[in-house]
Amino acid sequence: MSKYAVRQLRRIGAKALGVLGRKGSRSNVEYGASYFGEGRDPSGDRQGQSGYASYDRISSNADIAAYMLWRNLNVKNVLEVGCARGFLVEALRDLGIEAVGCDISDYAIAHASPGARDYLQVENLLEGLSYPDNSFDLVCALEVLEHLEPKDIASVLRELRRVCRGVLYASIPSFGQNVAGHDGHYEGKVKPERVAYYNSLGSSFDGPIPFDDLARDTYGLPVEGHLTIASFNWWTNQFNEAGFHRLVDVERAFYSDISPVGLEKFWNIYLFGVDAMDENLIYRRSPEKSLPELGLCHPLFEHGTSLAQSE
Repeated sequence: MSKYAVRQLRRIGAKALGVLGRKGSRSNVEYGASYFGEGRDPSGDRQGQSGYASYDRISSNADIAAYMLWRNLNVKNVLEVGCARGFLVEALRDLGIEAVGCDISDYAIAHASPGARDYLQVENLLEGLSYPDNSFDLVCALEVLEHLEPKDIASVLRELRRVCRGVLYASIPSFGQNVAGHDGHYEGKVKPERVAYYNSLGSSFDGPIPFDDLARDTYGLPVEGHLTIASFNWWTNQFNEAGFHRLVDVERAFYSDISPVGLEKFWNIYLFGVDAMDENLIYRRSPEKSLPELGLCHPLFEHGTSLAQSE
């Protein structure tokens, strides 16, 4: 592999975590306007590219994620790492939760959603976050950690543990058995010609997937910049070593919330607690309406369901 290709892959791998540092102009290239949907086809077809075809509060599922957190957790303050334009931060603040966010993308922070604009900042997770120890009841890392190389995962999780005093909520594309919900799969995560091979390994393989077998986009780079694709078991062990324990019952509650809108097959959810966490942080409310009744559904999924029903 050429040195140029390696540099390009490192740019993609940085995503919201700051491998390039705050002053690196390259982060603005990879995670600038085009990555967040400006000038792209708004229909949702990514045309083989990484990034968002259309990116807003609805397409990001921010309201769904905020609803699940509000319904299942009794937290007062939240940090979202890799917050992009802050749609989840905005949605949580609408629910009365003191949420803040950080991201590596200068563009994302400069184009923050109005309700989050004063609560976001550029941060570099690999160099260490600026927040004090044990600052937050809840730390969120949604579709973020897979953008790091496997060798960086342990140190990143330790840093997340440092600022978290209660619960960590993550969504990470995973494969293998999931004790809380739908099992993960290899399709879309590894090269198509290698899917059968990995399926043949069964439960004996935890990963991560070797770099050369990762799925590629039209530019020959890992799809969505995903560099660490591993099993639920592998990720659970990594979090355990960083001082977290998995909250399987809470994960199951999250899956039950998103099941009515069909997202349980697509979201790989993780909830972890720290040792000696305040058990009162786990609190399931019982609102009268479900996600569909609240009108909370990803528009592309809803559109696809309508098409299938009409055929």
